[in-house]
Amino acid sequence: MNKLDHKTPELTQEADVTLFEITQATTAVFADLYFRMPFLFFIKRGEKKVTLSNGEVFLGKAGDVMVFPAGASVTMENRPTYDKSYQADGVGFNTNLVDEVFSSEPINEQPQDIHILNGDEHHPFAILELIKETLENKTLPTVIRRHRLKEPLLWLKDKGIVLTAHSDDQPLSKIRRIIEQDLSHAWRANDIAQILAMSEPTFRRWLAKSNLSFSKILNNSRLEYGLSLLQTTDMQIAQIALECGYKTPSHFSDSFRKRFNITPKMIRMTE
Repeated sequence: MNKLDHKTPELTQEADVTLFEITQATTAVFADLYFRMPFLFFIKRGEKKVTLSNGEVFLGKAGDVMVFPAGASVTMENRPTYDKSYQADGVGFNTNLVDEVFSSEPINEQPQDIHILNGDEHHPFAILELIKETLENKTLPTVIRRHRLKEPLLWLKDKGIVLTAHSDDQPLSKIRRIIEQDLSHAWRANDIAQILAMSEPTFRRWLAKSNLSFSKILNNSRLEYGLSLLQTTDMQIAQIALECGYKTPSHFSDSFRKRFNITPKMIRMTE
């Protein structure tokens, strides 16, 4: 077996809940975005259009929350208003937390639905405030903090929405979780095979059965992370390129444009 260029990052425990403030200045369409964990978008300004592989379309507006199950793969379009940027708060849930709430639900092998909860009827931003207050309160005992972070999931369950972490067992989810531990690492197929206790030929056969390519998984993971950094931070593009495993900003920009048909700079540039 080949040795890694440097020590392979160990899988670390993921946070129960992660919160991102998302801003996008220019309308753009992002194809084949993958959600490894259940994710909620609380739309604050503008619109979000989501298209599934079967052609089904969902449109979320300001005040709504859009619920994405683990394993969702979608085409997404964020639409700013005519004079201001698109804004949303994104909330990701650890699959262990999701399992604790929905473990009693029967496992559904079929792809789960995307849901929109209308702002006027369901008032989802009250739930967002609960999440923010819980994350910001560092004095809460761990058990109380974890219980409060389950409340948004219980709220979804009460609305008839069922989320599962079943996709976490799938090849794409397993590989993405490993890669996302350190996207700047010079990952090779053999590295992942070692972590999964497989030989490289067995690993590649395992991927082939799922019609997946390791190079595409790696490239998509890096570019989607780059997109999230462009939308949620003020980091310089050159630093984002390094964080995503690209040796030069131009290589990152070229790859980004080929994938999303827009340059990284335009994500932050008002039309």
